[in-house]
Amino acid sequence: MDDQAALRTTPLHALHISLGAKMVPFAGYDMPVQYPLGVMKEHLHTRTEAGLFDVSHMGQVIVKAKSGEYADAALALEKLVPVDILGLKEGRQRYGFFTDANGGILDDLMITNRGDHLLVVVNAACKDQDVAHMKANLIDCDVTLLEDRALIALQGPRAQAVLAELWAGVSGMKFMDVREVPLHDVPCIISRSGYSGEDGFEISVPEAHAVEVAKALLEHPDCEAIGLGARDSLRLEAGLCLYGNDIDTTTSPIEASLEWALQKARKAGGDREGGFPGAERILGELANGTTRRRVGLKPEGKAPVRSHAKLYADAEGKTELGEVTSGTFGPSVEGPVAMGYLPVSHTDAGTQVYAEVRGKYLPMTVTALPFITPTYKR
Repeated sequence: MDDQAALRTTPLHALHISLGAKMVPFAGYDMPVQYPLGVMKEHLHTRTEAGLFDVSHMGQVIVKAKSGEYADAALALEKLVPVDILGLKEGRQRYGFFTDANGGILDDLMITNRGDHLLVVVNAACKDQDVAHMKANLIDCDVTLLEDRALIALQGPRAQAVLAELWAGVSGMKFMDVREVPLHDVPCIISRSGYSGEDGFEISVPEAHAVEVAKALLEHPDCEAIGLGARDSLRLEAGLCLYGNDIDTTTSPIEASLEWALQKARKAGGDREGGFPGAERILGELANGTTRRRVGLKPEGKAPVRSHAKLYADAEGKTELGEVTSGTFGPSVEGPVAMGYLPVSHTDAGTQVYAEVRGKYLPMTVTALPFITPTYKR
């Protein structure tokens, strides 16, 4: 009971309870892992209709230069991330990550140009350290963690139709567009993004109106509340990393196969080459390659292979290669899916490796990511 009492709650906590959610501790919060529909059906509903997720545990942070100029805030944050923020247009969002001096990943995040400031969304488990990191290094900026806003994600092929009931202009948004609009007369910041592999939106809403907006979305017959269980299987099928599992300070962005998130301006020969923590290693790996890479893995049979399972080159477990970082059953692909790290010699699609599960060595096939075809609106 003491552990439960210490957990933080989101503004939607009472709504989850009223909807019959099974609650579990996650990143210091009491969060819904599933609803009566169940993880499998919640997953498939998001792939075919629309699902609503509470992601209010994540950190929403305002970064504003003391000069009031966007360019000053962008250039300051570029000292912490290997991403082109100066070139990010107003009303657009970009994926990025904080790196450390060794080229490891401190956290992954979303960055939005909001005109005269940046909105940075960070992971719940890293929220406090990320804010401290920014405050310590962005001395010419004001860094403010927003404590009075909720964050909900509406995902799936029917997400646009659901949101259009509250705001007709949603059809004009493309992937990674960000707009501030009223929903039920509540000023909300909407991004066309998410972490399911489907079209969808993330909606930042004032805490006092979070339940009102969530209920309005859930009133649509195509929209169901979805828990963390399905969120994990959805993102894994989409080949998306979970911080602390697939990426952390022991992995570089290049090892993690995230080089697509580094723009030309920050690479060798770019206008603002380097200048971020770990640049020597990261740019060196871009030029010369790495010894290992994150890959997709498909186990044989129906049983999932979970994280931390060791991977071997042979069915006898003599030559260890790496380990699984995420693994579950993928309802959309009707079979188990996983990700992990392997030496580059074993990363070609079709390569067979073996996972140790309870003393047995189960065959797995290296597979191109993602496992499903994403439906982002380009």
